[in-house]
Amino acid sequence: MYNISLLNLFWVMIPVSMVIVIYMRWTQDKVTLFYALFRMLIQLMLIGYVLTYIFDSDSPYLVVFILCVMLIAGSVIAMRPLQKRQKSLFLYAFLSIFFGGVFTLMMIVFGVMDLNPWYEPRFLIPIAGMIFANSMNAVSISAERFESEINRENTYLDARATAYKAALIPIVNALFAVGLVSLPGMMTGQILSGVDPLIAVRYQIMVMLMILGSAGISVAIYLLFLKKSN
Repeated sequence: MYNISLLNLFWVMIPVSMVIVIYMRWTQDKVTLFYALFRMLIQLMLIGYVLTYIFDSDSPYLVVFILCVMLIAGSVIAMRPLQKRQKSLFLYAFLSIFFGGVFTLMMIVFGVMDLNPWYEPRFLIPIAGMIFANSMNAVSISAERFESEINRENTYLDARATAYKAALIPIVNALFAVGLVSLPGMMTGQILSGVDPLIAVRYQIMVMLMILGSAGISVAIYLLFLKKSN
C-alpha cells in the first residue's frame, strides 16, 4: 500500500475548505462544521492508539464494552438533528440501533464469517462500526423527517412512510451505484492491499447487504416506537 504522509493529507483540505466557505455563507453556521472536523481528527487519532491495544488483547469483555460505547454514542448522535430532544427518543434510538444492528452483526459473525473466536476484535469492531454507523444515520434521517412530517400535521402512517423511504435513500442509491459509480470502502481497501478482486467483491456484497438489513430494521423499530407517542 502507498504510505500517505501527514503533509500530503493537506491536499484534500482544498475541496474541504471550499465546502466550509459555502456552508458558512449559505447556512450562517460558523461552528458545526469546524467542530465536526475537529472531533473527527481527534477521534481518529485516538482510536488508532486504542485499536492497537484492543487488537492485541484477548478479552471478550473489552470488546463488548467497546460495542456498548459505540451503541450509546450512535444513539446520541442520531438524535442531533431533532428540534425536540426528549429522553424517550434517545432511548428509542438506542433500542432501535441495538436490535437492528446487533441482530445483523450476529448474522455476520456466526453465519457469514463464522469468526473463531467470535469476539476477534480485528474483524468484529470494524464490521460493528459499519453496521452501527449506517443504522445511526438511517435512524437520524428518519427521525428528522418524521418530526417534520408530524409538524406539517400529517398522519402517523403518512409520516412513517415518508420517513422510512427517506432514511433508505442513501443506501438504495449506494445499491444502484456500487460497481458502476463507486467502489466502496471495504472493496477499495482490500484491492489496494492486494486482495483478489473476486474475494473483495464477496466482502462488499456482505457489507451492502448488512448495511441495508441493519438500517432498515433499525428505522422500522424506531418508527414503531414513535407510534406510542402519537
